[in-house]
Amino acid sequence: MASTLVEDYLRMENLPHIWCPGCGHGILMRAIIQAIDNLKLDKNKVCIVSGIGCSSRAVGYMDFNTLHTTHGRALAFATGVKLANPKLEVIVISGDGDAAAIGGNHLIHAARRNIDITTVIFNNNIYGMTGGQYSPTTPRGDKGTTAPYGTVDRPFDIPQLAIGAGATYVARGTVYHTKQLISLIEKGIQNKGFSLIEGVSICPTYYGRKNKKGSAVNMMKWQRDNAVSISTAKKFSPEKLRGKFLIGEFKNTTEPEYTEEYQKIIDKFVSK
Repeated sequence: MASTLVEDYLRMENLPHIWCPGCGHGILMRAIIQAIDNLKLDKNKVCIVSGIGCSSRAVGYMDFNTLHTTHGRALAFATGVKLANPKLEVIVISGDGDAAAIGGNHLIHAARRNIDITTVIFNNNIYGMTGGQYSPTTPRGDKGTTAPYGTVDRPFDIPQLAIGAGATYVARGTVYHTKQLISLIEKGIQNKGFSLIEGVSICPTYYGRKNKKGSAVNMMKWQRDNAVSISTAKKFSPEKLRGKFLIGEFKNTTEPEYTEEYQKIIDKFVSK
């Protein structure tokens, strides 16, 4: 199965990839590919859009219609693609800095519009490609090259941000819990509206080393030991949940979808 996924969905001529040993982004890329394969989507009717960063290099390896855009603007480009051809399955790959910092405004408005785009955020808590600067999701007190003594900023909770902005499908998975992650991405793709799946990744090179998190294996074990499913969390006391983070499906609702509502206006005036 793995070799079939590689041969059917990757641009072999662009390999090997540029990610560091132990990086979680390859697992996230595979999860997207597996979800597409499970849903039996026509690869010629899938468009994958990315911005700039470690995560966004994934589109160069994926054999679909792909668009590698400017920093933070993946959702703006993806909105144009979806409006131009609503029949395309549009998927955005973005990093925590790409989506929540320079691209934060595009994120909240894509969610507000409820446009039928699935966004998978590769969250490794750091700007890995550009030198290890702290990002909007770096935990308070953790270090980056731009926060050598620890950041004092409060980190964004990206799923809660998306929920507040109006996204109709919101979930979080990790690179350790791969089966669940694939399922969450599948459900996001199937949702008729704006879907956001945060994929909690690992960066042993910059974030892990700078913050003494140990090896890539240790960082994966940390995910195993500290991620709590939403259903299980309901049985835990606040004290027991301290220091943990939630994974699973946060929101799954139905609302009018943007391109369909836009088409109604076009039809109304064209019919006249």
